[in-house]
Amino acid sequence: MTGAPITRADHAREAAVEAALGKLDLDDKARLLAGQDNWSLPALPGIGLASLVMSDGPVGVRGVRWTADDPSVALPSPTALAATWDPELARRAGRLLAQEARRKGVHVLLAPTVNLHRSPLGGRHFEAYSEDPYLTGEIGTGYVLGVQDGGVGTTVKHFVANDAETDRFTVDNIVAPRPLRELYLAPFEAIVKNAHPWGIMAAYNRVNGGSMTEHRHLQREVLRGEWGFDGFIVSDWLAARSTTGDILGGLDVAMPGPKTVYGDALATAVRAGEVEESLVDDAVRNVLRLAARVGALDNAPAVVAESALPAPLDGDALAREVARRSFVLVRNEVRDGHPALPLDPARTRTVALSGAAARDARILGGGSATVFPPHVVSPLDGLTAALPDGALTYRVGADPSDQLAVAAQGFELRAVCRAADGRELGTVDLPSGMIQWVGVDLPDGVTYDELHSVEFTGTFTPRESGDHTFGTRGIGPLVLTVGGERVWEGEEGLGTSTDPFNAFFGERLPRAQVTLLEGDSVDVSLRLTVPRLPGMPMDAVAFSLLHLGPQRDPGDLIAEAVEAARTADTAVVVVATTTAVESEGFDRTSLELPGHQNALVAAVAAVNPHTVVVVNTGSPVELPWRDDVSAVLLSWFPGQEGGAALADVLTGAEEPGGRLTTTWPVALADVPVTDTTPADGELHYTEGVFIGYRAWERAGTTPAYPFGHGLGYTDWEYESLDATADRATVTLRNTGTRPGRETVQIYLAPQAADAPERPVRWLAGFASIEAGPGESVEVTIPLRARAYQIWDEETHGWTTVPGTYEIQAGRSLTDRRLSATVTR
Repeated sequence: MTGAPITRADHAREAAVEAALGKLDLDDKARLLAGQDNWSLPALPGIGLASLVMSDGPVGVRGVRWTADDPSVALPSPTALAATWDPELARRAGRLLAQEARRKGVHVLLAPTVNLHRSPLGGRHFEAYSEDPYLTGEIGTGYVLGVQDGGVGTTVKHFVANDAETDRFTVDNIVAPRPLRELYLAPFEAIVKNAHPWGIMAAYNRVNGGSMTEHRHLQREVLRGEWGFDGFIVSDWLAARSTTGDILGGLDVAMPGPKTVYGDALATAVRAGEVEESLVDDAVRNVLRLAARVGALDNAPAVVAESALPAPLDGDALAREVARRSFVLVRNEVRDGHPALPLDPARTRTVALSGAAARDARILGGGSATVFPPHVVSPLDGLTAALPDGALTYRVGADPSDQLAVAAQGFELRAVCRAADGRELGTVDLPSGMIQWVGVDLPDGVTYDELHSVEFTGTFTPRESGDHTFGTRGIGPLVLTVGGERVWEGEEGLGTSTDPFNAFFGERLPRAQVTLLEGDSVDVSLRLTVPRLPGMPMDAVAFSLLHLGPQRDPGDLIAEAVEAARTADTAVVVVATTTAVESEGFDRTSLELPGHQNALVAAVAAVNPHTVVVVNTGSPVELPWRDDVSAVLLSWFPGQEGGAALADVLTGAEEPGGRLTTTWPVALADVPVTDTTPADGELHYTEGVFIGYRAWERAGTTPAYPFGHGLGYTDWEYESLDATADRATVTLRNTGTRPGRETVQIYLAPQAADAPERPVRWLAGFASIEAGPGESVEVTIPLRARAYQIWDEETHGWTTVPGTYEIQAGRSLTDRRLSATVTR
């Protein structure tokens, strides 16, 4: 077991695993490697094995049902967590998620995502940590350690080079050995060696011709052989497509079930002589070892006993802390001798807030990361609570959502399930007009065999008068009723997307426009006759009621916000992306903010020199007005407590603690690496080791904000640097008037031209420190031997590049304060 001494408990678990394995026949072994439903493996009572339960996702634990009846704490997005540059905070976040998992009966969390920000267009950018492999590995290590501190397994994903969404099921990513090792495999290697994860998830894509679930070299030779990984490898959902290919390649578990390439098909392959039963035994050992670790196998001591669990954490408090620690203040201009932030109570008596996202907060990304939190604090909620009565005004200003979205605000809905004879089988309340029931997600008392129709039914109370558009998403016969009138009826077939999930969900389509009055509730209904589709790999029901409010003239909305901002001491504008432009399942085609948000910011800034812009996105967007406003704060997707954390930071109760983990461009045209679209099924990583800041420095192009950038509410003087090849000791002093936190960053820069082509510099270490006004603090940061190494494609191994290196200490990639020269 890599990096960990063998203990008596380890021996006991291994003995229990071997004893259990010896009692299984071939059919039971093969069945254990196949999901019995969408989220779990079968129990085998004869050997004392409970059913192992898995669950999404990286920001919260959904559980095995897509329902708001059992809410989940929603932490900030992974980009936000990484922006804290604090592995220990990531570890605390992991412990909270383990606490949530245990509460929901979950043994394994399907996270973290440690793919890299290769291109800012990557649709799942918000769910990954950084463009830098070292930082990604450090944050991922903290997260995995935290989850497993709580006795819950992790599956580090998506192994490997799953860095974009376009044709993600079929794309063959062509990556040379050196960038594959130095960039894309590096976070996985670091986490395996430093956190000893209990699981890895094999990705959908191919790498250099081989499907990842079948990739013998990467799964068996590298992951298990070189790195010593002894956990289980599970497929991404529907990624396993070959019985013999997957088991020969090292895949242990094929998900979801009950229809998979394992189970009966695997037992048949063994009996036909196509697969050695010893390979099945190896896979079963890995599953039983997981069960032993999480306490699901009799006679095997769990890694974490109930009595040794971490102390309970307050989910609301931790979500708020992570959010404010993640916010990145990228601009904070001093005007009239005062910085724009924090707001000065003596100078800021009135605040004009605008932007639809200030009222309807986007707190998390779409897709498998979605959870239902117990509550959401929007920016409007947070600032209303924090500011004196009467100090805050709000105007919409601009709404980024000019497309149909899942019915939410103003809707009170429940789902009614009926049999073919009209009998009511079960009901469940819904937080929105979306159902994604897969496997056991169905309401209590409902089975797929009996289920004939599902109906959204309830009321809608408009908050605006005008023409409201209603729509649907889903396949099968649908009937839409508003105000007692059937406004549309029809049937949709499977979509044409190459992504089976998107094909099954169907397109977002407008169906009817109805004129409604503000505050007047109307009955709404959408009924689906559940289609029976041959060949579907799993039982599922997925459809949505969509809505788009009246579309007011954009100029009128902006004018209202401008008038409010004109006389206010400070204007705060919240801008955001939507699920239509940033979500799992597709890549972006632009970095522009949707709707008329840029025009709103420009107009407000033109009348109020004290304009603060809050950017509510999961990944980089273009900010054409950034030099015309007094402050820009990146809030990411900030989780359920985002509005409260925003109020903390804007009012100065807390300092924004975040630093950029990826480079923010001025414009998409400046980005060195953007390609996410395969040609003839292949996506070539022709940039080699030059992604992120490595590529920006090579190109000589200046971004809007560099890697590592972020401002606080105090100033720092870097006083001294003492360095060897193995460590850097930095002394710095808080020269400001308030306590603060600083992220000290160490970059390594080779000083001589050498044979291997290398970046100008790269991140080699970092640490966070705190100090009061006038206080000096010293921090020692270790430098890894790997920081001086490259992957030699001729010898197929790591090799140290000798020579002279400059150790650079500073606040960001471009704000380097001190340097020292060392020889390696």
